[in-house]
Amino acid sequence: MDTNLQDICMQTKAIVIEAGQFIESQVGEVAEAAIEEKDLNSLVSYVDKKTEELLIEGLSKLIPTSVFFTEEETVERQEGEWRWIIDPLDGTTNFLHQLPVFSVSVALQHHGETVVGLVYEINRKECFYAWKGGGAWLNDKKIKVSSTPTLAASLLATGFPYYDYSLMAPYLEVLKHFMQSTRGLRRLGSAAVDLAYVACGRFEAFYEYSLNAWDIAAGVLLVEEAGGKVTDFQGGDDYLFGGRLISSNGGVHEQVQEVIQQHFT
Repeated sequence: MDTNLQDICMQTKAIVIEAGQFIESQVGEVAEAAIEEKDLNSLVSYVDKKTEELLIEGLSKLIPTSVFFTEEETVERQEGEWRWIIDPLDGTTNFLHQLPVFSVSVALQHHGETVVGLVYEINRKECFYAWKGGGAWLNDKKIKVSSTPTLAASLLATGFPYYDYSLMAPYLEVLKHFMQSTRGLRRLGSAAVDLAYVACGRFEAFYEYSLNAWDIAAGVLLVEEAGGKVTDFQGGDDYLFGGRLISSNGGVHEQVQEVIQQHFT
């Protein structure tokens, strides 16, 4: 097959935007009875599942030998040379309550390395995309992380734990510190979009725990290709499946990590 990553990214972009258009058509259409609670405060509807099926159908044609690792498990999770990591609707709760922000997140791995990543924020019709070595882009315009060097001048993003409350005490201490030492904190409800916003300079940093690979795989590549930095809480690279992530513009990374390490072990 043709392994031109830019071509693959552009073809994936069309598939992702089409899936996003389906999600947009369903805003306000999901009846309460059609909403399932998979786990505590983890909601899913036919929209998530249908979108995932649409993505799998399109991406399977793009790379026929590829396998999938998806949130809704509409296909078996597998390992393979080419593997797609998909969150069909990141921000389901926002979507069901008709609140922006929600998105489609799709990443492609080759032998375990993420080489293509796309996040489509549906409400603003903003498609963020990157391929390995090709930089990061937003709707055909190249993007980069902010140049802000200090926490005092930074706007940060985080996510609130909604089922794993075992680390609430250190989480709240970190929150308190950043509330007092930055320009502010935001919680949008879509980790994929948080990462995309770091990549384009809207946030200086984003941190969260209890994340899943499908939440962040695409966004991580966006940040890295935009010149930013991504680590786990300890400064290592165990973030994709380790659940704890710090992403930043690079300039404030050590400052954010130092605060988090003071409270998380």
